[in-house]
Amino acid sequence: MTPAEFNLHLPDTISCGAVFSSPHSGRDYPSAFLQKSVLDAVTIRSSEDAFVDQLFMSATHHGAPLLAASAPRAYVDLNRAADELDPSVVEGVRQIGSNPRISSGLGVIPRVVSEGRAIMNGKITASEAKDRLERFYHPYHAQLRDLLHTSRAAFGKVLLVDCHSMPREALTNVSGRFGRMPEIVLGDRFGSSCDSLFVDEIEAALSDAGFRVARNTPFAGAYITQAYGRPSSGQSCLQIEVDRSLYLDEKNVVKLEEFDDVRQRLGRVVAKICEMTCWPTQLAAE
Repeated sequence: MTPAEFNLHLPDTISCGAVFSSPHSGRDYPSAFLQKSVLDAVTIRSSEDAFVDQLFMSATHHGAPLLAASAPRAYVDLNRAADELDPSVVEGVRQIGSNPRISSGLGVIPRVVSEGRAIMNGKITASEAKDRLERFYHPYHAQLRDLLHTSRAAFGKVLLVDCHSMPREALTNVSGRFGRMPEIVLGDRFGSSCDSLFVDEIEAALSDAGFRVARNTPFAGAYITQAYGRPSSGQSCLQIEVDRSLYLDEKNVVKLEEFDDVRQRLGRVVAKICEMTCWPTQLAAE
């Protein structure tokens, strides 16, 4: 099976300046990749943001597009720079300087899934790595840039909401408000990727929906927030990490009964995000 380049979900009319992105929810595993992997079909999904695209799908009902990965994170990581290639994974690559993501096995072509479990033995060729990037990575980012450009041209500014999930174990030593473990972590790279007013409003909406919220710990945002978050130029980017254990049996990668409740609660937050980005169009302003 060959995945599509990406999955683009559009509203009937784009009526707000929000764009939603889910770069790690891809679950179309190429059969040849699965055959080469040393992991079973469930374990290989352990670093996947399973069903996150579905959690945020209501964006299209409120006038915002949702771009979701089709290829899985274990195959190609869309939340990395294209040149973050791991010499332990790709033949002929020489690492220049220190890169903690590559060192931990989480480059653009990952070496491991969660808990440091190796995906395959040996390396892939440079041509195979290039093929993965050309087929999935570059089309995804080209589409994302196009969505941001379109919304920014229409509304004068744009808010990119980068949607993710995080394993429960990542939160073990993290305290949110009142010393309790958070359920949502907002990442704005410590104020550099998103207008603080947006972050404040979204945190308030999440709290109103019953979620415990923290900021930037343990996840402050990775490549997408860094590359696309330019609030001084009218382009903000905020990463939202949802505790997987709220809606997912993490061991078996299946939805819990609570999935619909979490989806509906997040849906209210999505509606608020779209409402707060219903800015006058530039055409109307002229």
